[in-house]
Parts: sequence; C-alpha cells; structure tokens
Amino acid sequence: MNFLFATAHLGGNVSPIVPVVQSLVAAGHAVRFMSDDVNRADAQAAGARFRSWVRAPNRVDRAREGDPPDWSVSDKEGIGMVAQFLAGTALAYAEDTIDELRREPADLVVGFDMLLGPMLGAEAIGQKLALLGTMISFFPLPGIAPLGSGLGIARNAQEQALLDASRAEMQALFDSALPELNAARARLGLAPLDHLADQCNAASVHWLGTARAFDFEQAVLRPNMRYAGPLLGDPVWAEPWASPWSTDDDRPLVLAGFSTSFQDHAAVLQRVIDASASLPVRLLVTLGGSIEPSELAPAPNTVVVRSAPHLEILKEASLVVTHGGHGTVIAVLLHRLPMLIIPHGRDQADNAVRVTERGAGLTLSRTAPTETIRAALVRQLNDPAFRLAAGALGDAVDAEWRASTLIADLEALARPLGKLARPRSG
Repeated sequence: MNFLFATAHLGGNVSPIVPVVQSLVAAGHAVRFMSDDVNRADAQAAGARFRSWVRAPNRVDRAREGDPPDWSVSDKEGIGMVAQFLAGTALAYAEDTIDELRREPADLVVGFDMLLGPMLGAEAIGQKLALLGTMISFFPLPGIAPLGSGLGIARNAQEQALLDASRAEMQALFDSALPELNAARARLGLAPLDHLADQCNAASVHWLGTARAFDFEQAVLRPNMRYAGPLLGDPVWAEPWASPWSTDDDRPLVLAGFSTSFQDHAAVLQRVIDASASLPVRLLVTLGGSIEPSELAPAPNTVVVRSAPHLEILKEASLVVTHGGHGTVIAVLLHRLPMLIIPHGRDQADNAVRVTERGAGLTLSRTAPTETIRAALVRQLNDPAFRLAAGALGDAVDAEWRASTLIADLEALARPLGKLARPRSG
C-alpha cells in the first residue's frame, strides 16, 4: 500500500516516527515522508521517499536561530504561540499536501497530530487520514489538566476547580487561533469549526504515541483517539558512542540530556555540571546541537559531547537529568531509571508531573541553584525507592510498547475496503 507521512520539524517529534516508517517499508509498503529538508536524512535512512514542503515553512538546518522563542515566555503563552503558528500556516501545509496527493495518490495519509494543515488538506479532498502523535495530547482533554499547566491529579474540590479553570483557559487560548484556521477552511470550501481541536476529527483514528500507563487514567479521550503505545527512536544524526571512561570505573553514570532545540538552557546545564563536580559520579552531557561545547565549563568528572545515541547509553546509566521532553522521559522509563526533570516549557512540566506522581523522579525549577540540584542528585542516587518506582512504571510502559499493534492497525486502515481480510467461518 501507499502511505504519505506528513510532519514538520517542531522539536523531537520526528525521531519517534522514523521507526514506524521503517517498519512499514520493511513490510513492503511504499512510504513517502513529507517534511522539512532538515529531516531528509532521517526519512531516507528509514527507506522512505522524501518530499519537501514548498509553500509551508521548511527548515533546512538545526541552527538554533530557527527554533521558536517559546522558552522566553510562560508555558501557557508558549502553547498559545504554537497554536497561532499552526493555524496561521494551515493553508500552506494543506495546499502542499493536496498537491502531493494529486501528484501521487495515497491509501492513507498519516499526519503529525499537532500539524493542522495536512489534516485540512486531506479533509478538503476526501482523503483517508490518520493522526499519529509523539506525546500526550496536545489539545485539552476532559478529566485532566491541559498541556502547559504542569498540574497533576485533582484530589479535592479545590484542586478540581483549579484544573477546570486551567483547562478552560487553555481551551480559550487555543481557540484564539481559530479565526485563521476557519479562514483557511473557507478558502478550501469547508465549513467553520467551533474549536481548534475539532480539526482532528477529520481523521479516522488519532493515535497518541504514548503509553496509557504513563498518561493519567482520568483522561477522557476524543471518540477517534487511541493510545498507540510509546514511540522510540534515536535521530540518525546522533554520533557514535564509545565510553571515554575505563571499564573498571564503577562510579554511577549520570546522563544529562536536554532539548535538541534551543531553550536557553546552557546555564542550567552548567549548574548540573557544577552540582555533580563534587559527587562520586561520571557525568555525560549531550548537547543535541542546540548548545555549543564552548558555552560550558566541564568538571574533571564530566564529558561533554555534541550528540550521542541515548538508547545505547541508557543501558549503562544510573540516573538521568533531563528537560522532560516526552521522548527522553519514555526512553528513560523503558530502561527503568529514575530521573531529575528540569522543565523549560512545552509539554515538559506535564511529563514531569506524570513521573513525580508515580515516585519515579524529582522535578526542579529551571532557576534552581547548584546546591539544590546537588541535593536532588544525592537523594536519588542514595534512595532505592526512586529506582523501584521507575521500574514499576517502566514495566507498565514496556508492556504496552511490546504489545503495540500500531503497524498492523495502520495497514488495516490503509487497506481498501475491497481488500479487507475476511473473517473465518465459524
């Protein structure tokens, strides 16, 4: 069958999708990957044919000057900034998607669930569409706090009122971008929507690329939403890893890895280095391309690298310090490791609270001083309860990862009605 994946360079959202593409290619399907030119190598490494955005924004490199400045505002304002971008670019993404489908039809378009334009384009021409996210729900859901709030489970009436107010505020923030989306819909002959999130209803299925066990069970999913299980993958640009430490060095390995996009986090990384300097640990700091090595001053027990394959290094690690991006958090849990999370925005505080509610880690403010970071590291290295909790949550996440039927489900959805498998008689 023929699949068209439509995504964009919006942070760490491409690497988790690449293994899905690779699996479909290995099964013999034709897969096109439509995205920013900066993701060409990832797509081609998976065996997909690459297509660039033409009218829509098209990043050609990972230079931090091109990253959104959402780190400079509050978490809620940052989410609103993203919503305005998605609505404002919807028509350009939609027209590019329509042009590509007219050039070569697809049995199924698989769109990134934050990118409104490809959904809009598919709806306009009656194209079968699925959505595949790479984290918890971007749009607010009943029952739980919205993205960007960092709130946990409501345990009393006061907390429930705070959660409801936060969800209503975030819904209004999203819908402030609705006029631009509805203008794009009108250009394509479609009726207006009541809410920005309603654009997702154009999809037959909307998969969340996370584990049900990781999300809060109080979440009420939209009718077409499903949990796909976690998606996992290292970027193809990650440099090969060879440990610089002696094989008989038994100091615990602490991995510090923050965002691959710029969030003004060099100062936090330096405080992590300073906090670890007096501890009996080996500290590996991976920069991900958003921070230059020259911006940091390593301690004697610290190694700083531009990039490295986290999935390989996590096999040796004892503790992880992270910004709390979903891909990193899930990878750490699958390795049953505790983590210290220092959120900088986006979904990071929301992932952090899902970890701390289960006792699998600690969270600190990005302004936490060196002494506070050191105390948190010491506490987690010395208290086995964190590792036990991370193991329990990791076991549940891993069970969903191993049981995922996402590839078969995508194939079944793409299959023309005349080729659906017939049920066995009896």
